[in-house]
Amino acid sequence: MTATRTARVALVGDRSPHVRSHTRIPGLFEVLRAQHGIGIDAYWVPTPDAAATDLAGFDGIWLLPGSPYLSEEGALHAVRIARERGIAFLGTCGGFQHLLLEFARNVCGIADASHGESDPDADRQVIVPLACSLVGHEGAVNLTPGSLAERVFGVERSVERYHCAYGLDRDYLPELTRHGLQFTGFDDDGEMRVAELDGHPFLLGTLFQPELAGDGTRCHVVIRAFAEAAVAVAGRQAAVAVG
Repeated sequence: MTATRTARVALVGDRSPHVRSHTRIPGLFEVLRAQHGIGIDAYWVPTPDAAATDLAGFDGIWLLPGSPYLSEEGALHAVRIARERGIAFLGTCGGFQHLLLEFARNVCGIADASHGESDPDADRQVIVPLACSLVGHEGAVNLTPGSLAERVFGVERSVERYHCAYGLDRDYLPELTRHGLQFTGFDDDGEMRVAELDGHPFLLGTLFQPELAGDGTRCHVVIRAFAEAAVAVAGRQAAVAVG
């Protein structure tokens, strides 16, 4: 299949051959091109360079696993640009965690919200160690009917692959939801696994890693949906430029 739709996507993270998702993603973009006619022009942006990069010029931003990041501020900047500019955003594993952290700081006004991995002595840790580490685990995810996540998956229950050990401190759940962040995927014990932003064209965070699903010969529905959303942003930007 010839690619007929193209989007520019910033892959924000500290690229490493030792992070499996980083080595998987280029092949998945080839699958998108060959099987779905979506061309992704991907640019790797290290977190220390994120603030100095024109991320607003991209159609999509994917905040990748691999935390603690070399620059936490760079990772949070990537989330904020996508959130405020209506750019398609996907955050997986560490990207999910920093989506919540950015929202807590800049939308909820919790200026000293911290991540327990990078600041274990902080007083207000929004992101804390999970009661049971999910490194190398698979688990069920139950999706809220009518949510973006449920529409993307096309089902209300899925089994996904994890490689993480941190998640949201539930004490902050009411404040995040009060300001518009929606949690729309949960494990069987009710722990948050998916977040999305009400009113944003496509802003999705998953604690699991869809890029690790299967053997890499097919693209997970979450990644395809993100790519489709980035193509839609590219189309809107092109229309504005012409108009």
